[in-house]
Amino acid sequence: MTTTGVHSASMIRRARVLLALDTAGGEVAPRAVIADRLGVSCESVRLISKRYAETGGDVWATIGRKERAFPPVPSAVTGEVEARLIALACSTPPKGHARWSLRLLEKHVALVEDIPDLDHSTIGRVLKKRNCALT
Repeated sequence: MTTTGVHSASMIRRARVLLALDTAGGEVAPRAVIADRLGVSCESVRLISKRYAETGGDVWATIGRKERAFPPVPSAVTGEVEARLIALACSTPPKGHARWSLRLLEKHVALVEDIPDLDHSTIGRVLKKRNCALT
């Protein structure tokens, strides 16, 4: 794997670190020497060896990418929030305003307790996704 060019550079780098840490080839050099020899930081060597130990000695799990939770952060915009936001955008604007703007909607969403605080760009994406143009 380390001699062919079909894998990502990070996978090859992790594999080289594991090969340098292999005790079957004799005594292992200190982490600082391995890091200097391979052009990585000492922290990278430490983290790769730690991940190898955590995966129970599974090389592919160590050098491969970590599985991430999807989505990493749950969206604050649910179906109910979308409905409330669209209802607010379709209602009459407050006194002194001819129409709703994204910034005005942002201010009013912050005042409503049922809806989480949303940025004006998020509000715009929600309204655009549902084809609700502000007029």
